[in-house]
Amino acid sequence: MRLRAKNLREETEMKTFFALTKRNVKVFFKDKGLFFSSLITPIILLVLYSTFLANVYKKSFLGPDGFEMPEKLLNGLVTGELVSSLLAVTCVTVAFCSNLLMIQDITSGARNDLLVSPIKSPVLSVSYFTATFLSTIIVSLPAAAACFVYTAIKGWYLSFADVTLIISDVVLLTLFGTALSSCVNVFLTTNGQASAVGTIVSAGYGFLCGAYMPIASFSPALRNIIMFLPGTYGTALVRNHALSGALNELGSLIEGDAARAEVLKNIKDSVDCNVYFFGDKVEIWVMYLVLAGATLLLLGLYVLLGKLLKKHK
Repeated sequence: MRLRAKNLREETEMKTFFALTKRNVKVFFKDKGLFFSSLITPIILLVLYSTFLANVYKKSFLGPDGFEMPEKLLNGLVTGELVSSLLAVTCVTVAFCSNLLMIQDITSGARNDLLVSPIKSPVLSVSYFTATFLSTIIVSLPAAAACFVYTAIKGWYLSFADVTLIISDVVLLTLFGTALSSCVNVFLTTNGQASAVGTIVSAGYGFLCGAYMPIASFSPALRNIIMFLPGTYGTALVRNHALSGALNELGSLIEGDAARAEVLKNIKDSVDCNVYFFGDKVEIWVMYLVLAGATLLLLGLYVLLGKLLKKHK
């Protein structure tokens, strides 16, 4: 009898979770202003990056001595850095836009109605998280597709494995951005606060994660501090996979194993394909572990905060 009651309760909670998630996603897409502002952000960033940062990146690859390489390969390297920067920022900043629904429910009073209902706080919190993730990934994947089209126009050196890994990076970064935005937005109570936080994140996150400027160009002290931020490892992951094919092609043009290894290492260091934690190189699997661990930690913290806030109310 107890087992049957437990199963019935779990089934009810699952149905409630799916209903809330479906409702949150529908509300997000019904708000045309919120949806289009999220959708247009990656396109604007792609235009800005290609317009203002392409020449800066191109000079960094050529070096002070004007190192000669085929134009297509140079474009492929520059495009890989641009695309990785855009995706690393988009997956997080769009999550903050998608998560504004939680603030809207607070200002409209809908969240208070849900909090006084029999719905368990973790179910409500996870439904917001899942809806935000789904809304963000619907924007992030087309952004990745636009980046692939741009890469094909400029210089395609990606393999099927590279494309698959970039997509997996986008999914993981979207999960991280959703968890981060959930932990931040859970404390906000007005649209003005949400707009202020969104502006700060949009302006500052790209610098902190190494998307706008490689952290290799920062001072050693600042570099060590930034390496404690999980977003840095997300940028490095996308950058490694976006530049993998072009760097392999560049390596094939350099004669001598020692010279090839030295040139490729210097380039990877300069564009944050290689990142170092207090002088020790961070391996790819460690980057995945840090980003996934940070996402799970933030998700657990968000659920706990939601439970505590419900008790407070």
